Amino acid sequence: MTALEGNSIGAPLPRLDGPAKVTGAARYAFEHPVDRATYLHPIQATVAKGRVSAMDTAPAEHMDGVLAVLTVFNAPKLADTSDGELSILQNDQVHFRGQLIGAVLAESLEIARHAADSVTVDYAADPHHSELRPDDPALYAPEAVSDGSPTDTEQGDVEAALRAAAVTIDQTYTTPTEHNNPMEPHASIAMWDESSGQPRLTLYDSTQGVHTVRKTLAPLFGLELDRMRVIAPHVGGGFGAKGAPHAHNVLVIMAAQRSGGRPVKLALTRQQMFALVGYRTPTIQRIRLGADTDGSLTALWHAAIESTSTVKEFAEQTAVVSRTMYATPNRRTSHRLAALDVPVPFWMRAPGECPGMFAAEVAMDELAIACGIDPIELRIRNEPERDPETGRPWSGRQVLQCLRIGAERFGWHDRDPAPRSRTRGEWLIGTGVAASTYPVNVSPGNTARIEFRADGRFEVRIGAADIGTGTWTALTQIAADALCCDMEAVELRIGDTDLPSASVAGGSSGITSWGTAVVTAARAFRAEHGTAPAIGAATTADAPENPDTEAFAMHSFGAQFAEVAVHRDTCEVRVPRMLGVFSVGRAINARTLRSQLIGGMTMGLSMALHEESVRDHRFGHVVTQDFAGYHISAHADVQDIEAIWLDESDEHANPMGSRGAGEIGIVGAAAALANAVHHATGVRVRDLPITVDRLL
Repeated sequence: MTALEGNSIGAPLPRLDGPAKVTGAARYAFEHPVDRATYLHPIQATVAKGRVSAMDTAPAEHMDGVLAVLTVFNAPKLADTSDGELSILQNDQVHFRGQLIGAVLAESLEIARHAADSVTVDYAADPHHSELRPDDPALYAPEAVSDGSPTDTEQGDVEAALRAAAVTIDQTYTTPTEHNNPMEPHASIAMWDESSGQPRLTLYDSTQGVHTVRKTLAPLFGLELDRMRVIAPHVGGGFGAKGAPHAHNVLVIMAAQRSGGRPVKLALTRQQMFALVGYRTPTIQRIRLGADTDGSLTALWHAAIESTSTVKEFAEQTAVVSRTMYATPNRRTSHRLAALDVPVPFWMRAPGECPGMFAAEVAMDELAIACGIDPIELRIRNEPERDPETGRPWSGRQVLQCLRIGAERFGWHDRDPAPRSRTRGEWLIGTGVAASTYPVNVSPGNTARIEFRADGRFEVRIGAADIGTGTWTALTQIAADALCCDMEAVELRIGDTDLPSASVAGGSSGITSWGTAVVTAARAFRAEHGTAPAIGAATTADAPENPDTEAFAMHSFGAQFAEVAVHRDTCEVRVPRMLGVFSVGRAINARTLRSQLIGGMTMGLSMALHEESVRDHRFGHVVTQDFAGYHISAHADVQDIEAIWLDESDEHANPMGSRGAGEIGIVGAAAALANAVHHATGVRVRDLPITVDRLL
């Protein structure tokens, strides 16, 4: 691909939307001004399995200010009920605790909530199963995992190689249920208008992809796509949970059908989000490694067990990382699912790669110790020349450079490899390292339009999303370089289905997918209209397919370093410093890139030490439903965190030379911390999070 040349890309420019956000002018989903708003509060099932036998709604219906009560017995019928998560209120069946079984629409949020609490529900409850177990007799192999790759793969004879190996590792690692918990809760405003004779739907939504929401929801209500508009100019975080619509979106549209043309507002509470908007599935991972005495891998076996829902299948691609990371002639990976009476899991930052790399990189640390080899040297000795899974050459694989630069900056070579070898007063000090990888994903269906306006500016339109990652700024920089103009000459419009089609902000694919469309449109505009375009000159172009996708293996890579201090008596864990070194292609905006990387690293620290959604299997629900019970790392949890990246450009990935960076920061971070805790204490923790009780 021909790379862009200009002054905008790479510059650490402040966010263009920053002033609007810090002054409160940026409107999020629930904040858009509408006339005569009504408010919706859900009613959720309080059993984990069974059916609703009766609902007494009379007390709610008789309250002043209540406009309607929706139940499983009177809700509007959907035109398409093929999606088990979205086909709510269509029958009396309960599939998990917290499932939507009704809602109250009222003049105020307070009235709606009070009325919803007054509805009495009777159930015919059935025994439920909500616990992930490795011996579950109902475990099954899905047809494929969620990234579309095969469920199982095998190269060579793994069992024979393990039997013959001089050194072996055979351990099981677990990660718990985790919830995304963005700062802005999932929220929507729905307006159903039948004044023209045909229904039209407008939805203000907190989403990572407006076109994805429209494409998914319009058929459920029998609408053609042009009869539905979705708007989301600003989104207060998502981390994957807002990558697709969920049941609450359907609920608010149903209520809008019953509101008499008035807008309906719904913002989920923090507690409701633990049952309704997805989460990271718990995993049980068994990893078996075989190696020669010099650390050369002869066998790798990565088997993942995870949960899905009886309502809808979601198969996390947990073991996929082990198909490409290290060289070995014998390799097996597998995924097995348990369909439980729980809500549907979904994307959470680096889905699959994040929990999979935790297990894989802790296992590599254990192998390094067993072989008496430095953990960085072990990874160097098992570096593949080509992608082990496809045999393709790398578009750019600089993981060894990341490890070496990180080791130098972190002071790794002064490290005594023996556990409990360093103290600082009452604290045991340890350091750990882990490698990381995340694939370059490109989503289809991206179109950009560029128009030259009378004020001398270029209006760039694409229905992309900014979930707090800096899209407003990065796409403006890309457009300015492609149009050979200053940033001030570009006005970007995103976050609306009235704009050209754009893919979801997910899988670190946004800038690659949208940026390619913008560059393609800009180059076509210049070719068609020259450097002195007439007022009103416009060009629309689709992002082309990248032929290099089939010729090269494209991944971002990194190396994570962590230092921990563990109190010798209380076993409290502190994190004095973390360092990440990454290979992510060309930086579009150095400031937002660093923010993404250290944000991912902090989230990895949170995964390692804090985050766990505790499910009470007696009742089937998560009990840690607030930030008091579900702890998330903040500034005070790490004293010094830094992320740097290599000066490079990947001309095979896209015309900007960049690769995805939104998720690589979290991958490997938890493993580096777990390895550091072992180095400090001599205790190997294989079950996240690393809490005091696991070290005492």
